[in-house]
Amino acid sequence: MNPTRPTASGPAAKPPRRQAIDLALQGGGSHGAFTWGVLDRLLEDETLEIAAISGTSAGAMNAVALAAGLMDGGREGAQRVLRRFWTRVAELSPFHPIERSPLGALWGPATAWMTPWLEPWQQAASALGSQLSPYQLNPLNLNPLRDILVDTVDFERVCRCHKTRLFIAATQVRTGALHVFDQRGLTPDMVLASACLPLLFQAVEIDGEAYWDGGYAGNPSLMPLVTQSSADDLLLVQINPIETAATPTRASDILDRINEITFNASLLKEMRSIALLQQLIEDEGQPGHQYRNPLFQRVQALRVHLIDGGASLSALGAGSKTDTRWTFLSQLHDLGHEAAGRWLEQHRSAIGQRSSVDIFKVLAP
Repeated sequence: MNPTRPTASGPAAKPPRRQAIDLALQGGGSHGAFTWGVLDRLLEDETLEIAAISGTSAGAMNAVALAAGLMDGGREGAQRVLRRFWTRVAELSPFHPIERSPLGALWGPATAWMTPWLEPWQQAASALGSQLSPYQLNPLNLNPLRDILVDTVDFERVCRCHKTRLFIAATQVRTGALHVFDQRGLTPDMVLASACLPLLFQAVEIDGEAYWDGGYAGNPSLMPLVTQSSADDLLLVQINPIETAATPTRASDILDRINEITFNASLLKEMRSIALLQQLIEDEGQPGHQYRNPLFQRVQALRVHLIDGGASLSALGAGSKTDTRWTFLSQLHDLGHEAAGRWLEQHRSAIGQRSSVDIFKVLAP
């Protein structure tokens, strides 16, 4: 008999010690399926406890799906709801019937054959959207994401979730300021506000205020995690590339790069502020000092980690963020799952001990 294995009459094995981490989840259209894969892998690690999540746009949708699932089956429930959400996204793809047909099976899982069909539609939609607003193109304000959220996410469970905290970012149209919705009283409209691209959807009105995509003001917002969560480890899942390999020359590529820069600007500003505060605290040479302002104490204790889509997402191009085919979403999920697995192998021991990424190198690669 293996002496290290507990017997029925012997002492029960102690459950693994769990370490709390916060998650900061960026938005990025269908590239949010990469984040789905990351979450799937993190949920497999029972030694990690997700204390709080700050999410924007697709990151917000991943966050509410995870929270609802945690309250309906724990980790496996969270994985189940996340998969159900992204499956419903794929089912609304115009190419979904083809993918599921015998013809799609004959062509196989490769997606290159669809590209010539997708690009003209994307270009036409972009040109039309630059001339007409969603108030003209979509006067009934139809939004398929609403049906997906309502069908797959139990918001009563989200609001009652005590296994993690949620902070959902949106941009107030009137002031341009960041607005963070807490999970108490969280509604589908608040999540839709976080994902409201103003050239695609009408502004979402909540309590008399109009909101657009949270990416303009916080993608995602880090400060709610710093100030309102007890965890000292913050893991950023970044799906919008900071760098580009070449200067874009086509009009569509230029606009895509402008959007990437815009949606990263608020995040880089917050990261820069945190990095500078940590540098100032270190220069003062007062480890363990009790500061009058608790923010300094929190920033001093903060350990930052990063899972980056990197070259794998950059190579896909910004236009692929509207691609919702199941084969493509599954590919992104697998990339995220693998990226999280590599990060855990390389940096798992850093959690609770030190930052595993140099913020200044992220800011100035």
